[in-house]
Amino acid sequence: MGRLLAIDGLNIVRRVYEASPEPDSDLKAEIALRHALSSFRNLITDHQPTHVLPAFDYGGATWRHQLYAGYREGRAPMPGVLREALPEFYQSLGRFGLRVVSLPDVEADDVIGTVVLRWLAEDRGAAVVATTDKDLHCLVAQGALVWDHFKSEWHDHAWCEKKWGVPPEQLPDLLALMGDATDSIPGVSKVGLKTAAKLLRTYGSLDAIMAGAGILKDTLGETLRKEREMLYLSRQLVQLKTDVRVGVSWNMLAWESA
Repeated sequence: MGRLLAIDGLNIVRRVYEASPEPDSDLKAEIALRHALSSFRNLITDHQPTHVLPAFDYGGATWRHQLYAGYREGRAPMPGVLREALPEFYQSLGRFGLRVVSLPDVEADDVIGTVVLRWLAEDRGAAVVATTDKDLHCLVAQGALVWDHFKSEWHDHAWCEKKWGVPPEQLPDLLALMGDATDSIPGVSKVGLKTAAKLLRTYGSLDAIMAGAGILKDTLGETLRKEREMLYLSRQLVQLKTDVRVGVSWNMLAWESA
């Protein structure tokens, strides 16, 4: 059986870059990308994949911005020196034997979600996602495992339940309810993690929550009814797009040294 390693590229790169307190500079970008390349190599050494998907955000507007103009408006832009250094980094990954996938109009999360689900649906073997991104943890529900490279720990079904109070299949509904400040996703006013998790444990799904909200007489019920449209928009924004035309074959993602 095979083993797919899907790497959330900018999740690695930006965390390595931002770990340094030095001001932005060409030298800082060069050093960070050198360390990031070592991280990619270590991931492959540690996980021994037969196939590797290094997915990167293309940059610019995506389908989510078309749905909601405020998407990611509060996120600090990538430092210019780092963005300018990325093409050379992609070439370094290519020389190492990896095929970078970066597609316009979608995010790396969508590419990873599409490829991982296809891999699992074809019963090709294990699927590991290297990321710290919340959104990608919903793939655990389909049989993937998430690896936190920075803490060297596995995130499985039990980890997700302990972290968020709900199983991974309910994570998109949880994020829709509580919002996600990182991506400027509004969610429902004054609904945080504990309230969102309690609602999902009680009702089971977003639709069931909203069906029950019609009879809730408290402030929460009023808020849910009032913000229904924004809640479902938030749900669309946090949901992975899993029908991306990726344009690569399994052979293209095969790790030659496997």
